[in-house]
Amino acid sequence: MRAVWSGWVAFGLVSVPVQLFSAVDEHGPGLHLVHAADGARIRLRRVCEAEQREVPQSELARGWEAPDGRMVVLHDTDLEALPLPTRRTVEVLGFVPIEDVDPVLYSRPYWVGFHGRAAQRPYALLTEALARSGRQAVCKVTLRTRERLAVLRPRHGSLVLQTLLWPQELRDPGDLSSPAPLTDRELQLAEVLMNEMTGVDISELHDDYAAALEQLIDAKTAGGQPQELPEPVPAVDLMAVLEESVRAARESRNAGDGTG
Repeated sequence: MRAVWSGWVAFGLVSVPVQLFSAVDEHGPGLHLVHAADGARIRLRRVCEAEQREVPQSELARGWEAPDGRMVVLHDTDLEALPLPTRRTVEVLGFVPIEDVDPVLYSRPYWVGFHGRAAQRPYALLTEALARSGRQAVCKVTLRTRERLAVLRPRHGSLVLQTLLWPQELRDPGDLSSPAPLTDRELQLAEVLMNEMTGVDISELHDDYAAALEQLIDAKTAGGQPQELPEPVPAVDLMAVLEESVRAARESRNAGDGTG
């Protein structure tokens, strides 16, 4: 893996030289943007509004528009010179129980590796101390062109840095709760169903989108259409559906255990 960031983790007076590596490798199904009428590829080009010509990557910069309409041009060297401590340091602000951070705030994960022999002991110390405490470190760090909130937590003897959304970046959903009343029996059956469905090995799960897309492409190539899946139907009798769901989940679990 190639490091995407190098710097230090600083907690108290302890500084640990580290490198960050992207923890995800997202890849889509390889679809292209095309003209629907003839299937020809669509190419996106960066065109200067003033000169009406395509601009190469080497001539690109970032800009901030002032209230009077003037554009302040900022080059990479300008952004790299920002007098910001978190540009080269993961600044630990404090330690909190893992459950204190709302999972809705989690954004992108990075593997954290120690950088150099001198970093080995303080890296091991922070990793083991976090593991023993059951806490994670709340941090700030600047990645690319933004200062981000993040958490540091242990995982299998090493560290993971996970960026967070700033709380103000979350939209207020309003009140989306349902006013519908529930009976004790319905709640009991729902708990039984959850108990029957306990245990999911996430590592065994796969994205079925690529297979479905392949079926669609094969059908379109042959001049047909893929078979449509039936739409879910809202339950009319909630109790009956819960009872049937419990029976089906129990049979499925017994079959998986070889006891059916």
